[in-house]
Amino acid sequence: MSEPGAIAAGANAAMQRYWNEVAGPRWVSLAGAQEARNIEVARLLLAEARPAAGEQVLDVGCGTGATAVPLAAAVGPSGHVTGIDISEPMLSVARQRVAAEQQGNLTLLLADAQVHAFRPASFDLLVSRFGVMFFADPVAAFTNLCGAARPGGRLCMAVWAPLADNLHWRIPYEIALRHLGPPAPQPPHAPGPLAFSDPDYFRSVLAAAGFAEIAITPRAFQVIGRSAASEAEHAGLQGPSGRLIDEKQADPATRQAIVGETAAALAAHAGANGELRLPGTVFIATARRPA
Repeated sequence: MSEPGAIAAGANAAMQRYWNEVAGPRWVSLAGAQEARNIEVARLLLAEARPAAGEQVLDVGCGTGATAVPLAAAVGPSGHVTGIDISEPMLSVARQRVAAEQQGNLTLLLADAQVHAFRPASFDLLVSRFGVMFFADPVAAFTNLCGAARPGGRLCMAVWAPLADNLHWRIPYEIALRHLGPPAPQPPHAPGPLAFSDPDYFRSVLAAAGFAEIAITPRAFQVIGRSAASEAEHAGLQGPSGRLIDEKQADPATRQAIVGETAAALAAHAGANGELRLPGTVFIATARRPA
């Protein structure tokens, strides 16, 4: 079932616009490829989170429902999953998926987890796959999430490791840099895909928010791309290279040159069937709200 929620005005406004007007529609247009390329991370996260029958789960930045749906299946009819996201385009896809699966134990909420008034101490498990790196105020956001967890409640979240450890991003970003030059200077740990790529910083945010028993573990996986060409097109729209192309307002010819060079560079990593398997790394963060 689906339940609308109000997005608090002013909080994380830039990211709300970005995920509703730019990144969200792009993600939806690439939904099949996105889920295929990140399927190994979803499996890693669910295995580490260990959702149990009857649990109340919050999926932060649930997007199109790729993790919320299997979480709902894992907790069963006696449990419940709440998926929260600021992107209406992505939630619209998630609603279709929930309806198709006929999952009555999954609620989708259009809201900003940084400021949303969750019922206090109501969740056994807080989960996110790449949904928490975009908070304007991470400490405030995780403090809010900590308050929503029950005493002793668990946190299990996947965030991106550094650019250097993710070939699917590093190759197109270096090509985009050669064409466009470096991005404008940003504050350290600015909201974006790599906001928590420093594990010491991420640990400090979780600790300041009130979490304990914090562990942040690098986990290797493979990004699965359908082809060098499709992965290059993807990189021209999403991730660090896509963000740089947007920032520089690259003209169509420059963008296509970047995409073409990226496809040629990625082709070296294609298998006999043309499929890409590119080494990547995420951090899996686990923690608890103190009992």
